Amino acid sequence: MEKRLIIIDSNALLHRAFHALPPLTNKKGEATGAVYGFLLILFKAIKDLNANYIVACFDLPQPTFRHEKFKEYKAQRPKTPSGIVSQIPITKDILESFKIPIFTKAGFEADDLIATIAKKAEKESEVYILSGDLDNLQLVNDKIKVYTLGKGIKDTVVYDKERVISRFGVTPEQMIDFKALAGDTADNISGVPGIGKKTAAELIQSFNNLKNLYSEIDQGMANIKPRIKDLLIDHKKTALLSLELVEMKKDVDIDFIFENCKFGKFDLREVEEKMKALDFNTLVNRLSLFLSH
Repeated sequence: MEKRLIIIDSNALLHRAFHALPPLTNKKGEATGAVYGFLLILFKAIKDLNANYIVACFDLPQPTFRHEKFKEYKAQRPKTPSGIVSQIPITKDILESFKIPIFTKAGFEADDLIATIAKKAEKESEVYILSGDLDNLQLVNDKIKVYTLGKGIKDTVVYDKERVISRFGVTPEQMIDFKALAGDTADNISGVPGIGKKTAAELIQSFNNLKNLYSEIDQGMANIKPRIKDLLIDHKKTALLSLELVEMKKDVDIDFIFENCKFGKFDLREVEEKMKALDFNTLVNRLSLFLSH
């Protein structure tokens, strides 16, 4: 059987589920809607992708190396709703009952762990990053794809290289250069003020990457509109810092062993009991789809 690994971008998926579904509580009054949505999406992904290996990555609340480089990194983001924070331990508990390995690392984001695992795992399997956002598109290649949500929680989209190019006008490898120019408001990365997504894509198409772009500007060879060239020169430092911030680390020191992610070794009764304790009775009825894994 062909090996297919799902890497869960857990925090992003919980955020998306939390905002996509109406509030849900169990009989104890605990908020459970984000966990419910998280599991709905995970179950669908396992079925759609016929996945037989799964691993989960979580962010930690502490600052990362990016905050050391740029203290305003993600500074404008509102505080994570308490309704999500309280559901993180519940989600981890459910994942543990499924015997799904969980990775966190102080000083790094879940995205860095995802990148590290994806690059290791692509040697042995197809890799699908299950996420609630598109931050991981820079990792997409022939072996790595991003499985994410479209308009609703049941609407899913798989991003391969062609879909990335079709939507953004650049290749997955060029996404970091694209973001370094256009910025990323979600992470408070300014990029080059005055350069939007369309212009950023055109520049990367013409010069391939940020390094080549600035090299040709420095040599006086870049054929760029004067206004755009002035913006690039004036904000070169910001653009290069943005490039550092958006690029995911692919060599984080973690104890990842591919075969430990084999899915299906869980105790069905234990999982059912945890589901019932959360009043997820409809999900209990869906557990049969796992019996074939």
